[in-house]
Formats: sequence, structure tokens, C-alpha cells
Amino acid sequence: MLIAERGGAVRKAVQVVGELLITAGIILVLFVVWEMWWTNVEADSRQGQILKQFAQELPAQTTQPNPSTQTKDFGAPKVGTAPQHGQTIGVIYIPRFGANYTRPLIEGTSADVLDTLGLGHYPSTSMPGALGNFAFAGHRQTHGAVLDNIHTLVPGDRIYVQTKDGYYTYVYRNTEVVLPNRSDVLLPTPTEAGVAPTERVLTITSCNPRFGSQERIIAYSVMESWRPASAGPPVEISKQVAALKTAA
Repeated sequence: MLIAERGGAVRKAVQVVGELLITAGIILVLFVVWEMWWTNVEADSRQGQILKQFAQELPAQTTQPNPSTQTKDFGAPKVGTAPQHGQTIGVIYIPRFGANYTRPLIEGTSADVLDTLGLGHYPSTSMPGALGNFAFAGHRQTHGAVLDNIHTLVPGDRIYVQTKDGYYTYVYRNTEVVLPNRSDVLLPTPTEAGVAPTERVLTITSCNPRFGSQERIIAYSVMESWRPASAGPPVEISKQVAALKTAA
């Protein structure tokens, strides 16, 4: 009788452990679904709201490109002042990431910005159009996956930044992969301490590899031109600009 009771207790313990493992497995699956899918849904929704608000607050301006001014030199770009943490600077368009890639650029790179609001501007770096290093960061996976395709950039690709002042066009140059402690990529002249900047550089940072964070992938671009808002958008993003204004 005692042996039978012990056997029953063992079977009961095995059953309980099995049920706990199944429950833990279900919880893990649900967490992965939440992390890989639902955080993207939430972030996309919030970023859509931010884009609409940005478009609504823009002064009246044309959303149609003016072919006669596409190659015009508008002189030194206007450089805005960085807003408060969590506020919108403008909109980023990267055609290489898709015809509808339109993401808000927000001041700050803490979790409250990057996990929900969009691309985050490093406060220690320059603003769009300024001499030196203008840098922003974003998640590669989860929370909107705003930089999931950063590895697909090809030299010559254009990256457009829209603010209330106008449009800044940067041309992608090269990528490097560094360790997470390499903060020198954010220097006024990236990776060169004490060197005065001579170019208007855009630096984009994200995690590497795509489903990890052991490294950082850094994409560098150089400013090609700028257009005041009154001149209308560059042709390549004109449909997106018009769609954003219409949606607002």
C-alpha cells in the first residue's frame, strides 16, 4: 500500500510539473507574440497620430513639387532649435525602406521615445541642416521596427528630413558595425575626437544583428541640399508629403 501511495505521489508531482511547464511555455509564446507583433501595432498607431498632428500644425504651404526649382541652390540651410524631450522635430522619409516609409522624428533617445513615438534624435548632436553630426536612433525589431531595413541602404540612397522650415536631403555613404560602447560615432566629426566638422553629416544608429543587440549598426549620410517649405517638397517624396497633409 505504501509503495502504491508513493507511486501515486510521484505521478502527481510529474503531472504538476508538466502542467507548469506547459503554462510557462504558453506564457513565453504570448510574450513573444506581444513583443514581436503587438508592440509594432501599438507603435505604428501612435506614430500615425503624431504624423497627423505634425501635418496639422504646419503653416499653409504647397505639397506639390516645383520642377523648375528641383536643382536650385537655396543657400545655407535654416537650422531649427531642438524642442523639449518627447516633442516632434519633423518627419523622416527613406524611399529605400518602402514607398510609404514615413516616420516621426522625436527629441530624445530614452525608452519612452524609442519604444512608442518613433525615431529619436540624440540631444547631444546637431539639428537637421547644421554643420556637424545630426544623429538619430530607432529599433530594428519590435516597437514599430522603424529601422528594420537599415542594412539594405545602398550608396547614393537619399534620406529626407522634413521640418516646419523645409526639407533636408542627405545621401547615404556607408555603414559600419561597432560595439555598443562606441559613442564616438556621435561626435561632431564621427569617430574623430577634437576634429572640427567640415560636413553636414547624418548618422543613424540601431541594434545589430536584426534580432539581437550585441553590436550597433551605424549608417552615415552627407547632406546634399535643402529646400525651404515654400519651395515644395523634393519630387521623390512629394506623394508622401501630399498624403500626409491630406490625412491630417
